[in-house]
Amino acid sequence: MQNFRSLVFFIMAGLAPGCAFAQFPVKPIRVIVPFSAGSTTDVIARILTLPMQQALGQTLVIDNRPGGDGALAGDMVARAPADGYTLLVATNSPLSAVPHLRKKPPYDALKDFAPVSMAGYYTFLLAVNPAVPAKSLRELFDYARVNPGKLNYASGNTSSIVMTAMLNSLAGVKMVHVPYKSEPPAVVDLISGQVQVMVTSYSTVAAHLRDGRIRPIALALNQRSPLLPNVPTVAEAGMPKFSITPWCGVFAPARTPVDMVARLNREINAAIKRPDIRAQFDQQAFAGEGSTPEWLDAWVKSQFNIWGTAMRDAGIQPE
Repeated sequence: MQNFRSLVFFIMAGLAPGCAFAQFPVKPIRVIVPFSAGSTTDVIARILTLPMQQALGQTLVIDNRPGGDGALAGDMVARAPADGYTLLVATNSPLSAVPHLRKKPPYDALKDFAPVSMAGYYTFLLAVNPAVPAKSLRELFDYARVNPGKLNYASGNTSSIVMTAMLNSLAGVKMVHVPYKSEPPAVVDLISGQVQVMVTSYSTVAAHLRDGRIRPIALALNQRSPLLPNVPTVAEAGMPKFSITPWCGVFAPARTPVDMVARLNREINAAIKRPDIRAQFDQQAFAGEGSTPEWLDAWVKSQFNIWGTAMRDAGIQPE
């Protein structure tokens, strides 16, 4: 009888992990967002997690942890238990830029996270103050060449820093960089003419584009946006080598069980396909697009290399 009980015990112990996977999740999931409440990434995370928690039967708690261009949030998730109950809504800032902006980043962007699913792409555009005599990318850079140092460009995040630097490098022009802590104050100065050029997110400047206080030049997307159908992409405007696209994806700590990653991936992709969710994304100028974990893993690696090359070519030194 004792041997029979022991056999039953070992069989049940062997089945236990499978049972845990089948029941996952059994408690709330914490979703770390690397930017402040009200930011575009925060809004996207809240839109995405609502249908997920309905499907998973557990609350997904948004935890905003801004700081260090996303490094603070990334470090928290990299150190969290790999049990499926901590997720990171990551952008190119913590995973593509931070590793090249810091001599000693707090995590390994390629090893410390388990990719779950792509979420989509942000709409960024190159815009100018209307006083700048340029209505196309070619005209802008022609003007910059004959007026070296007379154009100031603003940046409000790592995306705008690296994208503008890459554009300048590809065009072979020099503009004066004026960094800001966030986009809103930079946009105020763009409107007033204190700075003349800026790569910015569409959602930040939409109203100013409509009233003509800012002129759009080109989109940092792979294809035109229905929000600005007459504005060409950077590639269409004559720079096909421009390869930076601001993106957003969902990650777990490395070594999170594949069964849990698969469940989360399934619910993320199902949510993104819902018409009501896509409509809410559209309001944020966010192109929702899911993926497999494997696809996201390959994307992160490619973007890591692209951002690194762009920053080195632009002379951006890690600190």
